[in-house]
Amino acid sequence: MTQRIVVKIGSSSLTSDTGGLNPDKIKFFASEIARLQQDGSQMLLVTSGAVAAGFTALGYRTRPKVLHEKQAAASVGQALLMQSYHEAFGSHGINVAQILLTRYDFSNRKRVQNALMTIDELLQRGVVPIVNENDTVSVNELKFGDNDTLSALVANLVKASRLIIITDTDGLYTEDPRKNSNAQRIDRVDQISDELYRIAGGSGSAVGTGGMRSKVEAARIAMRGGVPVFVGRVLEPYDLPLAVEGRGKGTYFDTSLNNLSTKKQWVGFHSLPQGTITVDDGAMSALLSGGKSLLPAGITSVSGEFHPGDVVEVVSADGAPLGRGVVNYAAWQVQATAGLSTDEVQKRVEVARIEVIHRDEWVAFK
Repeated sequence: MTQRIVVKIGSSSLTSDTGGLNPDKIKFFASEIARLQQDGSQMLLVTSGAVAAGFTALGYRTRPKVLHEKQAAASVGQALLMQSYHEAFGSHGINVAQILLTRYDFSNRKRVQNALMTIDELLQRGVVPIVNENDTVSVNELKFGDNDTLSALVANLVKASRLIIITDTDGLYTEDPRKNSNAQRIDRVDQISDELYRIAGGSGSAVGTGGMRSKVEAARIAMRGGVPVFVGRVLEPYDLPLAVEGRGKGTYFDTSLNNLSTKKQWVGFHSLPQGTITVDDGAMSALLSGGKSLLPAGITSVSGEFHPGDVVEVVSADGAPLGRGVVNYAAWQVQATAGLSTDEVQKRVEVARIEVIHRDEWVAFK
């Protein structure tokens, strides 16, 4: 079976120190991706760089921070970015396609399905889809969080064989190697813990927005969707094929989980929750490790206004997100039956099924 590889390249890997696009870097990454496509892989590229490319063209001295200035820079920079990719891939006889997405596109099941069908058709025809956030219309400071998150969502959507996140460091270290020469690289990760987030910290470059922490979060999303992830450097010829083969200069995030169905991807990562349900420790254990459904007896509180068929987020007693699911109750029904046994629930409310969230409609974050 042909493997699908999603490659994410950040602004700092594509631009000069002052922010403009570096044509040589774009040509290099195009050649690396072309190698893999010519060997039979289907390649998708998630790219940053539109704002970084555009702000210098508009005369800004530094990357803008005001929303409308970012949007203006993105509108100019996206054209410059695609022109550069078109020329770089064209030298290898490869066509490219621009796909601009927003969080709303992922939250709407029909729109995300249409995006998938478009990507499938492009890949079948040997085109490299180039995905970026539609910065000119996005709100909430333009971002999903950053394009690291976008790359994980895309990798899950297309059921990629691997997600390659290219960064300016060769993986995740026990401490910041720029500050501590004794820091050790973490070669492999099979479970993302709170300690790993602490180690990752959170800093980006002058022209980018993502740091190592955002890459760890992207790895968590991709791993939950059954996609293994590489985070590291690609600087020299053949570095990208080596990263795909498992011999790259960076950290590998492994997963034993299977790809999620498109429906469960939507529930777990794309949907917009309409409320929150807090559960006790017993219900948390049943949901995360017992393969059970959520019953009213394990619920301690509820917030938000939702109806049967809506997606809600489930959190632990201390507020930690556990997952999302499609709820069978209205908010008032959950409130009325929280903590009650099945027999008591059936006496108080009339519901289609006793489970508040059935396990088949549930996606855990851990």
